[in-house]
Amino acid sequence: MRNQEHSGNAYDVVVVGGGAAGLSAALILGRSRRSVLVVDAGEPRNAPAAHMHGYPSRDGMAPGAFLAEVRREVAAYGVEIVRDRVTAAEPDGSDAFDVTLADGGRVHARRLVVATGLVDELPDLPGVAERWGNDVIHCPYCHGWEVRDQAIGVLYGKASGSHQALLFSQLSDDVALFLNGADESELPDSEWQMLAAAGVSVVSGKLDGLVVTDDALSGVRLADGRVFARSVFVVPPRMTPRNALLTALGARTKETPAGPFVDVDPTGLTSVPGVWAVGNAAGPAEQVVNAASAGYRAGVTLNVELLHADLERAAERRRSGAFSAEGERAVARARGARA
Repeated sequence: MRNQEHSGNAYDVVVVGGGAAGLSAALILGRSRRSVLVVDAGEPRNAPAAHMHGYPSRDGMAPGAFLAEVRREVAAYGVEIVRDRVTAAEPDGSDAFDVTLADGGRVHARRLVVATGLVDELPDLPGVAERWGNDVIHCPYCHGWEVRDQAIGVLYGKASGSHQALLFSQLSDDVALFLNGADESELPDSEWQMLAAAGVSVVSGKLDGLVVTDDALSGVRLADGRVFARSVFVVPPRMTPRNALLTALGARTKETPAGPFVDVDPTGLTSVPGVWAVGNAAGPAEQVVNAASAGYRAGVTLNVELLHADLERAAERRRSGAFSAEGERAVARARGARA
């Protein structure tokens, strides 16, 4: 039985977002002979980074090269990929969706996978945006090994506290936590004790910006003019999901340490029937390998759901007497196979 439903601009699944999560879902669905359209705006979160890490067999690969390879693999299974943006998705009244694209096109989707990721909103500190993804970083698991044994500065954040400074102390003996005007009393005694045990120094005072020499970070400058030599600076970005499509559909959200994200079950299903959210659209902590795994789970679950829906519809037609001769032969073959 061919599972694919594709007539002109109608698809089994439209995947919104062409990063690791969305392409992983599309790969599984394409291999299941589903008709799939991936709408990719071309704005991956890790685009500023030269390399990605933590993905077995692809550790150190450039993010752009990784996505190009996955797109090639996905396209081999008949998945369509377009560079565009979804501006709206509306239920059509029959458990499916009418999807509008930025170029004015419209397609029909039985199910949706939203993999639009998130945006890292950086602190308003001179030099941070310009060095982001180079020697201004945020994650010890993404970039920590590459900056080991260097002089590392960590920007204090109310949500992250001293956590990042403690993590980077595993990688270097020269780590300084910059409070950036925060009151020292914000740090509880237990954190002061851990910072001391880890050998992390704490610098009070408001920051003025970063010092760059010969296109490399060389220091952190305070408002009082003092400069602390640092070759790496760690900042806590505000992680904001690209969830306008999901909220417009009425998807329920939940609070996370990074703010509200859409609430999903273990397969990525949102509170809106027929709509899955995967990757950073569903949570702030998803790395590339996690996002790919989430897309895989969503793809498998979606295929099974669609298969059951198709077979239930065929069974209902058969009960009503509208079953085709080919359908009868298929049932006979299935019975014969079981005998």
